[in-house]
This record gives sequence, C-alpha cells and structure tokens, in this order.
Amino acid sequence: MNAPVVRSLLENDLYKFTMWQALLHRHPGAMAEYAFVCRNTPAFPLAELKVAVEAELDALCTMQFAQDELDYLRSLRFIKGDFVDFLTVFRFQRHFVTVETAGDALRIVARGPLVHVMGFEIFVLYIVNTLYFRRLGERDAVLDVARQRLAAKIASLKAAAPELADSGDFPFIAVDFGLRRRFSAEWHDEVLETLTREVPAFVRGTSNVYLAKRYGLTPIGTMAHEYLQAYQAFGSRLRDFQSAALEGWVQEYRGDLGIALTDVVGMDAFLADFDLYFAKLFDGLRHDSGDPVVWGDKAIAHYEKLRIDPRTKQLVFSDGLTVEKALDLHRHFRGRIRTSFGIGTSLTNDTPLKPLNIVMKLTHCNGQPVAKLSDAPGKTLCEDQTFLAYLRQVFNHTAS
Repeated sequence: MNAPVVRSLLENDLYKFTMWQALLHRHPGAMAEYAFVCRNTPAFPLAELKVAVEAELDALCTMQFAQDELDYLRSLRFIKGDFVDFLTVFRFQRHFVTVETAGDALRIVARGPLVHVMGFEIFVLYIVNTLYFRRLGERDAVLDVARQRLAAKIASLKAAAPELADSGDFPFIAVDFGLRRRFSAEWHDEVLETLTREVPAFVRGTSNVYLAKRYGLTPIGTMAHEYLQAYQAFGSRLRDFQSAALEGWVQEYRGDLGIALTDVVGMDAFLADFDLYFAKLFDGLRHDSGDPVVWGDKAIAHYEKLRIDPRTKQLVFSDGLTVEKALDLHRHFRGRIRTSFGIGTSLTNDTPLKPLNIVMKLTHCNGQPVAKLSDAPGKTLCEDQTFLAYLRQVFNHTAS
C-alpha cells in the first residue's frame, strides 16, 4: 500500500505562496478556473488514473498545515502574519475540483474562489506524475540510470568549478525547480540530498518549500503566469494589465521578491511596460519561453537604454534547462549581468522513461477568459480564440 502522494501542504512551490498572499490581500473575492492539460502523448491513457487521482485529492482535502510549518512560513520576512493566520484555518475544498475523462484524456478542473483553488495546481501535477510513474517500468532499474545521470551532472559541475570560481561577482547559482514533474518524492529527496552534499557551492536553493525547510536551503520563487494573467480580468484596461500586476506586486512586497516574469504576452510587449520605474524597483527578470540568449541580450539592451548598469540586475532562466545548458548560458552572460538557473525536470525526472509534459493553467478569472501569449511554439494557452485574437491585436503579438 503506497503512502499518499502529498505528504505536506508545505510541499508546494514558493511562488504559490507569494502569489496567494498578494491575491488574498488585493483580490480576495476573485473567482477562477484552472484546467489540467497534457501536452505530449503518455505511455498509457491518463484516463486510467482517474480513480487514483480522485482518492489522492480526497486525501489532500483532509490536510492542514502543521504548526511548525506555519512557524516556518512566518519566519520568512516577506510572508505576512495575517496570511499565515489564513493558512492556519485553510483547507482545500473537494467540491472545487473535479476529475473526469474524455476518451483517453484526463480532465481535471479547479473552479471557485481564486484564493481557494489556485493552490491545487502543483499538487495536481505531482499527484498525476507520481501515479503515472508508479505504473511504469522496474523502479530499481530506472533509478539506477537516474543516479548515473545525476552523477554525470555533478561531474560536469565539479569539472567546471575552477572556471566558475573565477566568476568573481557573477557566481554560478543553480536552483531546484523540479517539484511539479518529479519522478517521485523519494527521488526528489535523494537528488537534493546528493546535490547539497556534492556541490553545495552551486546549488543554493529550491522552489519546494517543504524541502527548503527540511534541508535548510533558501526557498526560491516570486510570480508565475497566473498572477499576471489574473490581472487581465481585474478591471484595468487590457493594455495596462501588466503594469497593474507589477504595481500590485511592488505594493505587496516593497522591495522583496524582485524577479518579474516576462513572457505572458511576450518579451517585447513586456519591455514596453517595464519602464524606468519598474526596472529600478525590480531586481531582475525570469525567462520561461523563447530563445534564452536572444531574450537575455534584449534584457541587457533594455537596461542599458534606461541607463541602468545590467551588472546590478539578475536574469533567472527556467525554461527546460539542463546543467550543461545552464553552464553555457552562464558563460555567455558572465560579466554582463548576474544569472541564476532554475532546473526542473532534468534534475528530478531524468530517467529512461519519457517525462510527461503536463500543466494546470488559469483559463478564466471573474468569468472572463485569460491567456498567455508565449514566445515559444506550443506554449500559448487560451480556451477562447476570440479573446486570444483580441489580446494579440492589443499587444501586436504574432501567433505561436
């Protein structure tokens, strides 16, 4: 008998907590809908997981935060006391999330008050992922290969150590972003234990708040697409939603958590709104789609245009990274701007089995469709093609 997949409500990405707090304070009455999507072809129909997923969600909705977990959150200087008080009484409501099938596909929808349903996303993703991989292959053989691949990554970092030591004020920093699509909780634990033991100089944190607490690491994360997308439905002119979202963030965190996500309507449209005011207030930018070198060079050029020294700012790369790709990007930008690298699936699910490409995205807010216009083909998400076309027109964004 397997233990429940979710072992703690704290085992969520930090940016879920930071967005949750900001939206609770500024838009507590908003309503939302999130939908699960699998972007690739699984080894067996995900519809076969329906009963197991429902049982895991039943278990999730009985859980509460433990006192030591609440104390840990309260110790983070950017988490406010009233938000922790809210979490003290918070429970996921089972009637807000439904699990259905459509042919071979699994359909999971969370619908209800935004501050009650937004937290489902990461749990749903690693529940599905864990249940899926429990059914595939001989686990011992799979993990033997995974350990060999992890050892190769560590060897690459150790081999690059003399070069990286010469980086001076521009150190190489890697962060574990692998919660949502991990192979299993046990493997995630082993990966982080191994990395922090073998290459502690290079692995500085994790997005997984539970593991940050457990291993004494820095929890890392600021905002995701859903935060900015929600502002498409919060009453400002659509053209102004990015500025409104960034201003809301500034007012909530007042200097903390200063990395802004850029690709909700594309980098060019983002930079048009990221004026001197925001460029000075935010510490840097996060990349999540499109060519990372082109994106980073645009960011540097933008800072220079605003007469801001790029070397005082930071770029966070988080789109499908491997250790080797992160090292290459570090070499390209070293000395020009600070960098850090959020590495996900290639850390926590690099096995002989093909990973699932699954997401659970905000599709509606306050009864209106919302959308993400990606800089990468296949990542644009919206269920309403009329709204998508309008959003593209407003931001002069070409189809992708």
